[in-house]
Amino acid sequence: MFFKTIDFSKYSSIKVGQPTEVLMIEKGDKIPKDRYLIGGANNLLISPTPPPLMMLSKDFAYTTQEDEMLEIGAAMPTGRIVSYAKKHDIAGFEFCSKLPGTLGGMLAMNAGVKEYEIFNILHSVHIDGEWRAKEDIEHGYRFAKLGGIATAARFEIQKGYSQELNDALKQLRTNQPHDPSAGSAFKNPKGDAAGRLIEAVGLKGFRKGNMAWSDIHANFLVNLGRGTFEDARYLIDLAKEKVLQEFGIELQEEIKLL
Repeated sequence: MFFKTIDFSKYSSIKVGQPTEVLMIEKGDKIPKDRYLIGGANNLLISPTPPPLMMLSKDFAYTTQEDEMLEIGAAMPTGRIVSYAKKHDIAGFEFCSKLPGTLGGMLAMNAGVKEYEIFNILHSVHIDGEWRAKEDIEHGYRFAKLGGIATAARFEIQKGYSQELNDALKQLRTNQPHDPSAGSAFKNPKGDAAGRLIEAVGLKGFRKGNMAWSDIHANFLVNLGRGTFEDARYLIDLAKEKVLQEFGIELQEEIKLL
């Protein structure tokens, strides 16, 4: 293992943060228990005082096939996963083309698009040195209780990659802002949409400093240029407060605040 300084104002998708020392884990290392594991920082909002951080190194960015099973390392970027699936005519990973980050991040939050979720195609996860079947992992809409550090996952190979499905899911991005963001800020409440609720309480396009609720999609917290954690946190708390007052609904963050 080794330390690497990462500037989160450049590395994170929302472009908020500061240079921070991160412990890089290599194959064979004993993974510390006192550090928070991050991946591609695509749903992270880093505070000025984050907890001790660690990240899986490129040792964990791999794919292997054995018989009818595909194993993917947790540090594998989603774009490379989709490219591999397309090259080898493997079905099920088309929705990943719409999701940034790494496999590890997808596993940690059961990431997905519409009805397509990573746990739908998952066989098992390598957690703290042991393989665990997905049936033994509590999971649901945008959450998974892994109970440890995931370093790889296995999937039963199904043939028939669909470019049509890939294109259809990519089309869903047309209503998403191009400004730096961390994706959806809140999970959608059952039977409703967080973006609709935020817009209904008058916050669509609302700005604090250089952070704002997007005027394209209200559930996207966007950085308009050198936005700060403090202003982002203010907007998150404001949206939760107003939606609770107006609708009696407690919005739950999909974005991770560290």
